[in-house]
Amino acid sequence: MGVTKSDLFTEAQNDVALAAKALAHPARIAIIEFLLKSNTCFNGDLVNELGLAQATISQHLRELKDVGIIQGTIEGTKVCYCINPQRWKEIQEKFNGLFNKFEAPSSNDCC
Repeated sequence: MGVTKSDLFTEAQNDVALAAKALAHPARIAIIEFLLKSNTCFNGDLVNELGLAQATISQHLRELKDVGIIQGTIEGTKVCYCINPQRWKEIQEKFNGLFNKFEAPSSNDCC
C-alpha cells in the first residue's frame, strides 16, 4: 500500500484533510463543543466534564492545537484553552466551500 504524497494535492486540499483528521475523534468534538459553550477552559475542566484521563485530554488538546483550531495561554501553572477564531473561520470556509460544490442530481442519475 502506497503512502499518500501531500505534494500531489493543493494546499487547500491538504489543509481540509488535516482539519478533518484533527476533528475525526469524538473526544475532540466534545472538547470543541465544550469550548464553544464555555468560550475558555483549563485542562482540568475538560477532565471533569468528559471523564477522560488528563493525559488523554492533553493528547487531544495537542492534536487540536497543532492544527490551530484551539489556542492556549499560560496562566500561572495552568494553560487556558479557547477556540482560535481566525483559524476556525478559515476551516469553516474551506469545509463550506467543499460542501457547497455538491449539486444534487435532478434525477436518479447517481449510482
